[in-house]
Amino acid sequence: MSTRQQTSPPPALNRRASDAPPPSARRPNERRRPTGQSSRVEPPPHAVRRAPAAQPSHRLPLKILVQFTKQLAVLLRAGSGLVPALSAIQRQLKRPGHAALIGSIVDELEDGSTLTHALQKHPHVFDAVFCAIVAAGEASGTLTEMLERLSGIVGKRRALRKKIVGALAYPVLLIAMCSNIFLVLLFFVLPRFNGMFIQLGVETPSVTRAMLAAADAIRTYWPALIAGAVFCALCIGWMVVHDTGRQWASDFQLRIPLVGGLRAKLIQAQIFRTMGMLLESGVGVLETFDLVRQSTRNRRFQRLFSDLESSVTSGGRLSTMFEESKIVEPSLCQAIHTGEDSGNLGGTLTFCADVLDESNEELITVVMRLIEPVILIGMGIVVGGVAIALFLPLFDMTSAIR
Repeated sequence: MSTRQQTSPPPALNRRASDAPPPSARRPNERRRPTGQSSRVEPPPHAVRRAPAAQPSHRLPLKILVQFTKQLAVLLRAGSGLVPALSAIQRQLKRPGHAALIGSIVDELEDGSTLTHALQKHPHVFDAVFCAIVAAGEASGTLTEMLERLSGIVGKRRALRKKIVGALAYPVLLIAMCSNIFLVLLFFVLPRFNGMFIQLGVETPSVTRAMLAAADAIRTYWPALIAGAVFCALCIGWMVVHDTGRQWASDFQLRIPLVGGLRAKLIQAQIFRTMGMLLESGVGVLETFDLVRQSTRNRRFQRLFSDLESSVTSGGRLSTMFEESKIVEPSLCQAIHTGEDSGNLGGTLTFCADVLDESNEELITVVMRLIEPVILIGMGIVVGGVAIALFLPLFDMTSAIR
């Protein structure tokens, strides 16, 4: 008995040994110091990277956002965990800024945050609608299905943008060619002909004098023209980058005669698809109105959804407010009315978005087909005007020689 008392460890040592966590309870990324050094545990490797990755300023392009959402849905569908799936996507990204953004999301998840909370820390990349759909998926246990729907929505947005950019490529090329031809004729060809006309004593017509005066004005005031071009470029950059500029540009687009109707239908399609998906995900009607109002920059549609929220709160119908706004077509209002009566409002709104997408694609094709001949006619007028300014004095000179 005395031997047991002598060999038993002190109580303090027993308490210290019992307080120490077992090896399996330690974090897998913690590294132990060798004996003789400080007992402080080193932070995991991802914590060292957290300082630069916590506040990444890089935006994800639509292409990368589509790939991110689709790959995450595929990996979760295959049975992967959320953190391993995000880590695999992070390793595939080539740009350090994009990888740092995904890395910051991984860090938040490892610290115990939800995916929705981690995404909400990057509002310039993941908007309120994106986060709301992810939150609905996490709450209902259908995160994979919600991510698949999100990849479809973002993919449609990217496809529409590519279609518009592709349709504008040819008109922009025509305008650039016309501008170059006009400048070459104005600055190189016309002055040489003018010197020849002066030597021969031929009186230049008014069209030729106007062209020469325009060339002289451009040579004289070229610093002001360059300053004006830089100012226009800065204004365009402000409209692209700044939220206020985007809102102003969105409001201005609706006032353009031919483009305004197309722009309104594009906004309607995006709004209806977002509303349908939110309602089908289980988000409340009033919360859906608030999220959709945040997702659009156009103040006309923002006021519409503010009125919709007030009307529905007081017992009004969604279809009635759409019809009174004169923005939505009557056929779509009737479809929404039927969806309200049947209890399938989310599916009906998604169907209306599909109808609008088809109509918008046809309208974009028609508008581009109208723009191309207009640009060609403008090129013909400009180049023909310069040619007339060149050849009229030649005709006068040949008639005088005869």
